[in-house]
Amino acid sequence: MKKVALAEIKDQLSKFLHDAEHEEILITRHGKPAGVLVGFGSEDDWFDYRLENDARFLSRVEAARRSLREGRGLRLEEIVGSPKAKTNDRKRQLARRSARPRRRPKGGTW
Repeated sequence: MKKVALAEIKDQLSKFLHDAEHEEILITRHGKPAGVLVGFGSEDDWFDYRLENDARFLSRVEAARRSLREGRGLRLEEIVGSPKAKTNDRKRQLARRSARPRRRPKGGTW
């Protein structure tokens, strides 16, 4: 982490914002820590930062992990709508259909 005086940050904010995309910058006032400058290279980086620092999101993740540890979870294949579940459902349907005896159409012959 780079240390920079507040006066220097004020004079060259744009430069330090660019630098902060690669490493956090500790801002000092009178030689003492006053804040941290965090830069984002993209909107995804900003979104990730927000999630990583959102107490509500982190508590939901922890609750989900606790639930899985207690055996109260679903495998991806069990989730309706997942590509694998759709493939497995289709295979089962085809297997059932081919196992059924074929019926003669109404009124006659094949």
